[in-house]
Amino acid sequence: MSRSKRKWDHIQYALETGQKRLTGFDDIKFVHQSLPGTNLDSVKLQTQIGELSLSSPIFINAMTGGGGERTYRINRELAVAARETGAAIAVGSQMSALKDPSERRTYEVVRQMHPDGIILANLGSESTVEQAEAAVNMIQANGLQIHLNVIQELTMPEGDRDFQGAISRILEIEQKLDIPVIVKEVGFGMSAEAIFALSSAGIGHIDIGGFGGTNFAAIENKRRERLLPFFENWGIPTAASLIEAKSVGPALSVIASGGIQTSLDIVKALSLGADAAAMAGYLLKTLLEHGTESVIKEIQDIKKEISILMAALGVHEIEKLRTVPLVISGDTYHWLNQRGIDTKAFARR
Repeated sequence: MSRSKRKWDHIQYALETGQKRLTGFDDIKFVHQSLPGTNLDSVKLQTQIGELSLSSPIFINAMTGGGGERTYRINRELAVAARETGAAIAVGSQMSALKDPSERRTYEVVRQMHPDGIILANLGSESTVEQAEAAVNMIQANGLQIHLNVIQELTMPEGDRDFQGAISRILEIEQKLDIPVIVKEVGFGMSAEAIFALSSAGIGHIDIGGFGGTNFAAIENKRRERLLPFFENWGIPTAASLIEAKSVGPALSVIASGGIQTSLDIVKALSLGADAAAMAGYLLKTLLEHGTESVIKEIQDIKKEISILMAALGVHEIEKLRTVPLVISGDTYHWLNQRGIDTKAFARR
């Protein structure tokens, strides 16, 4: 099967499998503030991912590219939505364009449509420094995502089977590039152990890519003759992964992603320590079912709702959300308790 055909299969199966609200955010409850002392008009949504300044915490995460005309159109319209809402955006893995130059246009269109925006390039952890530089130059990227997708590759019939040396390759790329390098999971979450290993090596930017959103094991199983069903429930839910990340790397710059669909999900993620929250599958579904204008309106509405929620919680700035008390219950509480993370500290902030 061609890489282009596989890319389009991924999109179709992503829409078919959907998102099942297994992120753990429903286990997070805010403590109501009867006297918030806020003014909605004073709420500011600016945030930082390392040295990158974002006008809001909403981030359009990596989805596609390298699948011919159909992925060209998706990336073009997502870039238009990012431009009109001031959102940062990442492209999908660019390895296909490095191997087939005819696919470059499916990525280059993002910079063409969003000339002044923050755009992230994207490659896997098997990539070399030279490939990373080529991917960044292809779209004049402001940063580079390096994705970790071990479970997807193992489930993918033609996927990689050798995962040795990933940290050393990532570190070499990070040292050579003069833009932020963000290490990103693709829907299975990142553990405290993995994040500690990355941060100890000098990696300072993480996208946790938690379980609960698009399920790439389920997608790849649709392409297998003999299924690997045990991987379809494999991973760390987004909320738990985010808390694990901040427990071992409080100074890390963290993007929360993995099944985020609403303004409340985003505000919860920010309160748990994220610097930004990335959406992918939900926006892709909106785009393909309702069009670009609906994506633009959805992002604009979510931004307004984030401001409303912040006013209700008594804060005017994103970083102050980390001082808001919240209660963790359910499976997320039990997971964190077993992992040795004190959840009481969140309720008593």
